[in-house]
Amino acid sequence: MKLSQDLLNNIIKITTKSAVACYPHIGKNEKILADKASTDVMRRELNNLNINGEVVIGEGELDEAPMLYIGEKLGSGRGPDIDIAVDPVEGTNFVAKNLPGSMSVIAVSEKGNLLNAPETYMEKIVTGDHVPHQAIDLDFSVEKNIQNYSDVTGKKIQEITVCILNRNRHKEIISELNRLNVNIKLIEDGDVSGALLVSDKKYNVDIFMGIGGGPEGVIAAAALKTLSCKFQGRFLFQSENDIIRAKKMGIVNLNKKYEVNEIVKGESIFCATGITTCDFMNGIIKKNDKYHTETIFTHNNSNLELVKKEISIT
Repeated sequence: MKLSQDLLNNIIKITTKSAVACYPHIGKNEKILADKASTDVMRRELNNLNINGEVVIGEGELDEAPMLYIGEKLGSGRGPDIDIAVDPVEGTNFVAKNLPGSMSVIAVSEKGNLLNAPETYMEKIVTGDHVPHQAIDLDFSVEKNIQNYSDVTGKKIQEITVCILNRNRHKEIISELNRLNVNIKLIEDGDVSGALLVSDKKYNVDIFMGIGGGPEGVIAAAALKTLSCKFQGRFLFQSENDIIRAKKMGIVNLNKKYEVNEIVKGESIFCATGITTCDFMNGIIKKNDKYHTETIFTHNNSNLELVKKEISIT
């Protein structure tokens, strides 16, 4: 097993430090400074690990420094060959405005096992592990997906809750959900955290759907795979340049629907530390010069599911 318990422990420490680095910028309307602070710490700490790592899901290209860019090499060069997906601050607007839902995220896999996602949109639909694989599909209409969910779960349509980003591009979907009398949970940001809400019935979200970031889809899939949740995604390309970049990443079938096992293969780790409190995780609390944080993590080859860990650092 190349992704050791030591590596998992180190990733937890890194997302914790990255989140704490963001703390001084919470509520200061400084999303760029917050992102840079977290990114700088995450890069430094990853470079201190004995890994031969490469960023396959990052915050931009080489010419967009100081972001952790796609293709950047990380670590000492010694140790396991791993792919790394990063989002130092998932929900930068939440940090800037001191709103719930921001976190610092890393996902890792053995080399070649994380889908290289271009910086483009992805159409997504996500449900929990209690839904049969064939019941929900991107090619179904909104009504058919809702009706199928109702049929297989026995839940009345008016009791179903769908989480979706509050965007103009979702106007038609939201209108259809309202026509069906479905409960809607609108979120302003936080594509990864929104998808994770289907992982446990206590969050009262049955389906996550809509169009969000492709890289965020890969990161969410790393956690959802461990939890046996259904994730289906399809890239949406807005320009010829997007298509050229996708083809360079090995994406040939531009209309392909990706299942979770095609997005994340084999062993993987997912780790997220809360910056501001969300539905399933507390944000940073500072007491007496100590930062108290909460982290959730998964490691599918250690039989770990979504585990919560509290850490205090000075």
